[in-house]
Amino acid sequence: MAASLVTPINSTIDRVNTSLTAILRAYFGIASRVVPDLARRQAERRFTAPPRYAGRRAPSVDAMRTTVLAGAHSLAVWQVGPIAAPAVLLSHGWGGRGLQMESFVAPLVRTGHRVVWFDHPGHGESGRAAVALPDFVRAITALAATHGPFKAGIGHSLGAAALALAMRRGTPFERVVFVSPPASINEHAHKFARFLGISPAIREAMRLRLERRYGIPFAEIDRIDDLAQLALPALFVHDERDAQVPFEDSLRLSGRMPGARLVKTYGLGHYRILRDHGVVGAVSAFVRGLDSDLPAELPPLPRPAPLY
Repeated sequence: MAASLVTPINSTIDRVNTSLTAILRAYFGIASRVVPDLARRQAERRFTAPPRYAGRRAPSVDAMRTTVLAGAHSLAVWQVGPIAAPAVLLSHGWGGRGLQMESFVAPLVRTGHRVVWFDHPGHGESGRAAVALPDFVRAITALAATHGPFKAGIGHSLGAAALALAMRRGTPFERVVFVSPPASINEHAHKFARFLGISPAIREAMRLRLERRYGIPFAEIDRIDDLAQLALPALFVHDERDAQVPFEDSLRLSGRMPGARLVKTYGLGHYRILRDHGVVGAVSAFVRGLDSDLPAELPPLPRPAPLY
């Protein structure tokens, strides 16, 4: 009985979402031609407005909460573990919260680390605001100054991209883990434009406005060849069928970093990957320097039965 009720409800939700998307695309298609400046402003507002996080609101561990200033933003920051212990920074992705990274906290604390996590600008308890990747990078830089130095950083999605850009700009880490990282902000802008139905001209006008606002070109952010200059152990973890960020992005990025390890997962998607016991165990082992036995795939694929 339950299944018969759930299916039509889910189908109705899918139809409503599809209809709303079609209406939105039709609107922006017309607005791009008739009122291009308005279309650009509204597209930019959507591009820089993080979606509301629908998950848990409070940490399940007893953590010390502080506030750190990063430019114009006040960041909500939590930490657990001895102050003198080697520190690990957790950096969540777009539309997420620091709570999403909590699966990594207990294993790292148990192995003698201090763990620091936070809500990025415009997210969670760090307030509502229009933000972009440079705001994420500024937040990581601010936390390195107040809560570092960090032995390791673990980033998810855009939070992983921010870690990489912060390191390219000189923020030090001894080890780094990238979970489901995107390889290009420019490609993301193109996907966003196709989804919204705005014209290439509106997309480029939006890009130029954001570049002027933050003082950094998208092309500078996308210079992933610079990763070759980061001489530190790096681990990439990515699901083969990630619907948000293609697995190929981690292939491209890990190929730029000498000695980087790549773990491919199956059936975990873009978000469940953060809670999977196998992933958490592999990441924790890597942070501790136990990289030699890391699997290439999770869960390990079954071996075929031997032929006799």
